[in-house]
Amino acid sequence: MLRALTAGESHGKALVAILEGLPAGVPISPKEVAAELARRRLGYGRSGRQRLEADAVEILSGVRHGRTLGSPIAVTIPNAEWETKYRELMAVEGEPDPSERLTRPRPGHADLAGALKYGFDDVRNVLERASARETAARVALGAFCKAFLAELGIHVLSHVVRIGRAASRSRRLPTPEDLDAIDASPVRALDPAASEAMVAEIDRVRRERDTLGGVFEVLAYGCPPGLGSHVQADRKLDARLAAALMSIQSVKGVEVGDGFALAARRGSRAHDAILLRGGRLARGSLRAGGIEGGTSTGQPIRLRAAMKPFATVPEPQPTVDLATMRPARAIRQRTDVCAVPAGGVVGEAVVAFVLADAVLEKFGGDSLEETRRNLRAFVEGLP
Repeated sequence: MLRALTAGESHGKALVAILEGLPAGVPISPKEVAAELARRRLGYGRSGRQRLEADAVEILSGVRHGRTLGSPIAVTIPNAEWETKYRELMAVEGEPDPSERLTRPRPGHADLAGALKYGFDDVRNVLERASARETAARVALGAFCKAFLAELGIHVLSHVVRIGRAASRSRRLPTPEDLDAIDASPVRALDPAASEAMVAEIDRVRRERDTLGGVFEVLAYGCPPGLGSHVQADRKLDARLAAALMSIQSVKGVEVGDGFALAARRGSRAHDAILLRGGRLARGSLRAGGIEGGTSTGQPIRLRAAMKPFATVPEPQPTVDLATMRPARAIRQRTDVCAVPAGGVVGEAVVAFVLADAVLEKFGGDSLEETRRNLRAFVEGLP
């Protein structure tokens, strides 16, 4: 069983991530982790600061000579601006200056709910941890999970299918071979026409001083049948994947396969026919997204997540100042227009973690070779 923990604040000294349970022998390097973090930073609609920042990742434990040891993996991502810009802001010594407290919570963020829950009179105590900056730690851990899955022939990728009103009309599902082309798109869209429309949509909304959400799709190829189970609610693979995607900041909806579109279809057109092809079991479509009864079917797994627009807009929204209990305007914390392309990369990371956990649950193994051997034996015994 895999376990993951992250720690750190948006403007704190560093992010910390720990992954326990990954088998020994998985090849991984700091460059691979840094490459995944670089993919998270890019995407049309992000601020210039995001494009210029670099995440200097350091692997503290769990890896030796480029391979995992089976022991807990610890990773840090230092904040390059800590010493020059944020040290005083995040200092923990002494009492904070009351005049520096943030008391105007932002609608759509965790600010007010968190302040009420923990009894804070300074919403920075909430927003620093609730920030999407935390996803950098999850992307770092996802790099390890993706490396493990790749050694077993399982590959995870994502692409953007909608930004605001601009949506892809292509029905072609990208494959792992398309990932470079997807990442080359400014909005990580496979369809060139859709990519152009999405860029134009971002430009239009930027001029109107507003923000945009959208939808990204995550696909996993090479998953064997049998991951997850129907026997208990918390073992259902689709439930676990949905929870992982919903945990990403700004995600407000998740669907598996054709998801909500299935509600408008008749049963005769809603399911994946079971066929024989060349003497082997096969399916006639991918409407269920590769999961039935909480268990993987052996088809590609297909998931979509809907991200709301950034709640912090250039024109701050109405709120209440908690210090005076009078109407006010919310604080302003970021200037990005859209982060859906980055959301897809985070989606890959959390999906990879759930799939790696499900693989180890099904096939076990303290070493990569042991897991690979157990998986191979299972697949060879399938009808």
